[in-house]
Amino acid sequence: MKKTVFALFAVLMLAVADFSEAIASSVPDKIVAIVGREIILDSQINEQELMYHLQYRDSKNDPKLRQRILKNMIEQKILLTKARIDSIKVDEQSIDQMATAKYNSLRSQFPSVNAMEERFSLPVNRLKQDIRDDIRNQQMVDALRRKHFHDVTVTYDEVMAFYGKERDRLPMVPEMVSVSQLIRYPEIAESEKKRAFSKIQAISQQLQNGADFATLARETSDDPGSRELGGDLGFVRKGELVPSFEDAAYALKPGQISGIVESRFGYHLIQLIGKEEQSIHVRHILAGFDRSKTDLPATVRLLETIRTDVLSGKASFAEMAEKYSEDPAAKSTGGQVISSATGEPFMAFESLRPDLKKVIGGLKRAGDISQPEKIEQDRGPLFYALFRLDARQPAHRLSPERDFTRLEELAANQKRQQQFEAWIEKLKKEVVVRVMSDV
Repeated sequence: MKKTVFALFAVLMLAVADFSEAIASSVPDKIVAIVGREIILDSQINEQELMYHLQYRDSKNDPKLRQRILKNMIEQKILLTKARIDSIKVDEQSIDQMATAKYNSLRSQFPSVNAMEERFSLPVNRLKQDIRDDIRNQQMVDALRRKHFHDVTVTYDEVMAFYGKERDRLPMVPEMVSVSQLIRYPEIAESEKKRAFSKIQAISQQLQNGADFATLARETSDDPGSRELGGDLGFVRKGELVPSFEDAAYALKPGQISGIVESRFGYHLIQLIGKEEQSIHVRHILAGFDRSKTDLPATVRLLETIRTDVLSGKASFAEMAEKYSEDPAAKSTGGQVISSATGEPFMAFESLRPDLKKVIGGLKRAGDISQPEKIEQDRGPLFYALFRLDARQPAHRLSPERDFTRLEELAANQKRQQQFEAWIEKLKKEVVVRVMSDV
């Protein structure tokens, strides 16, 4: 059936080939290539080329860039034809978010929208649509590729053959460290805690007397992000809230209001609106702490006591992190820092912030714990922390003895790519491809 359809397309395209060539030579925006039922215009290649130059400055010196862009566009259109036949689906909401982010990044490189429109010779709405289309097309191609090649595996012999062939070209593994942390925000002065507690007690009494929760939140809550919404935080996934708040919220039944709950932000009253397996819908009222009224010495003393107890063997670092850390992730990881990029506990030492690099660099042996360190963030309040060196791996070249899993992944990726390229060549024989003009 598929070959019959493609054969029909071939007849149709041969029929229009002559007048397509005429159009290509007579209009400024000429047809560069025909792929199945679709065309590739010179203006589309120009747009992709400009995008590439803006992202990679050195690409202006690449004499074969336009040829590579055309090749990629031809292959993408072939794969999109296959994706539509296979009824591939993509997440449209995620595509919208990525398209917005890419447009904002592009817009930031121009002094005005007009300047950007002039550079691309496109109105902004058309440019936004092109960006979204490019992202959606790539998502469909990626999904198609995963569908057909996700189960590609390699044997031990294939990994070792890959290593033998690629050994001299394999990348160096940088120095890696695995670190745990215990975070404490500055202790609030007792006088400030009493003030905030008195406020939340009065609000609690009003609720007990029958006041409406959402109305009181609008009138009294110190949370600027949810106050105008009647305290509504929407659905929040498990693990995203501070532990004390989350524990209290998950213990409620829909419609029920908690007692007074303390967090590092202040005192809360929480109402559960709805609950799913891994998320809850809640609203809250906050009597917030004035963070200018803190007891810094008390925070340092607590961390010093924790450090002494861990080093003396009275408790493990993980136990103390689960009990005392104000990092929401500490409850499930025992304070171990997990890389957001890889999902693994090891991070490149050179990728650490300069202040953290100095602290971690001073820890020489696995198990060493830093003194309480003051950490100031670019955004967000300062905090104090203990850092524990869990492990350190020196820089080295990839080897089967130390990095077999990574080599296995690289070998599998190479095998997928080879099979993918062979598959594209097969598809090219099923779809009419005609290059109408040099680029």
